[in-house]
Amino acid sequence: MQFAKIKSNFGKYVPAFVFLIFIFGMAIWFLISQKTDYSSSEKRYLQKFPEVSAENVLSGEFGSEFESYFADHFPNRNFWVGFNAYYNLDIGNNGANGVYNCDNGYLINTPVSSDNKLTKNLNAIVNFKNNINVPVTVMFAPSTGYIADDVLPAVHNEYNDDTYFNETSKILTEHGISFVDLRQTFKDEYKNGTQLYYKTDHHWTSAGAYTAYTKLCEQLEITPASKDKFDIKTYDGFYGTTYSTSGFWLTQPDKIEVWNNTENTDRNINVKITEGTESSEYGSMFFYDHLQEDDKYPVFIDGNHALTEITNKNAKGGTVVLIKDSFSHCLAPFLAENYSKVMLVDMRYYKMNVSDIVNNEKPEQVIVMYGIDNIATDTDIVWLK
Repeated sequence: MQFAKIKSNFGKYVPAFVFLIFIFGMAIWFLISQKTDYSSSEKRYLQKFPEVSAENVLSGEFGSEFESYFADHFPNRNFWVGFNAYYNLDIGNNGANGVYNCDNGYLINTPVSSDNKLTKNLNAIVNFKNNINVPVTVMFAPSTGYIADDVLPAVHNEYNDDTYFNETSKILTEHGISFVDLRQTFKDEYKNGTQLYYKTDHHWTSAGAYTAYTKLCEQLEITPASKDKFDIKTYDGFYGTTYSTSGFWLTQPDKIEVWNNTENTDRNINVKITEGTESSEYGSMFFYDHLQEDDKYPVFIDGNHALTEITNKNAKGGTVVLIKDSFSHCLAPFLAENYSKVMLVDMRYYKMNVSDIVNNEKPEQVIVMYGIDNIATDTDIVWLK
């Protein structure tokens, strides 16, 4: 009788013992597991162990940073991130991590909030235009979900591109700014079977950038370089930004295309990249070493930099200033076919007055080029002066 009572009492505490064993086991696993600084799946550097100081501890900063450190270095983290993504997908919560798992291998960002900074950023462009004496043309890339709506899950939030593009057109045309509306052009090209966007990345493909380039040339009344002028090479194994943030690790890799005019060599091409007071120069617009890395998109003009200048001695046009986000990286080599100098300014990193560049370089044209989601959420273009 006494034995049965002990057995019964022990049974009550089994779940607690199991829980404690699990907690201590995970803690020991966390302590002895190898820590890495970089996640190749998520393409980002992981949180470092926080600095231990009285100030950090008392302010609560240590606890917050340690929580991030623990989450980033949790044992088998990639497995748990993927498990969570596919679990949400299985229970019908597609897009839980901000990315929809779509048909045909597409991973597409969910729509940005309609409570955004688009109007404020458009007004910043208008104010900038009023302070310079150079024509300004604006072009925004439609969101992938708006164009490739046939692959979206049956239940998804609405993409507001039509509202955003209509507002953009209204504000810009009222102030004499030329606007390139890519919506119908992209819808037509997509229906014709052109892959305009990467399946695992939010950027447009080189084919998408070329389509935008031809439409931009039409607006600027210049002749685009013909497609047969380019040697197109395809590279496998591309996993982009939407893959990295989604947790859908079973998605097949994408392909990345480089469209290179083989007549362009280091004899006529010079690329000058400036960060602060430091500059480096190169003889190609394509940085093929990045194709061996986790992040392959910087194959185009070496990725994000404050100021990038492309000079083409063979081009007949003058100078164009391109105020941009990363959508412009694979667009710029096409523009270099028409302009002898293409100056790319990234407002996330360039902290001086862009009007000084315009006054010094006296460009034929200023182009503002962003993805529509980026311009709607950007916090840096308001400093455009």
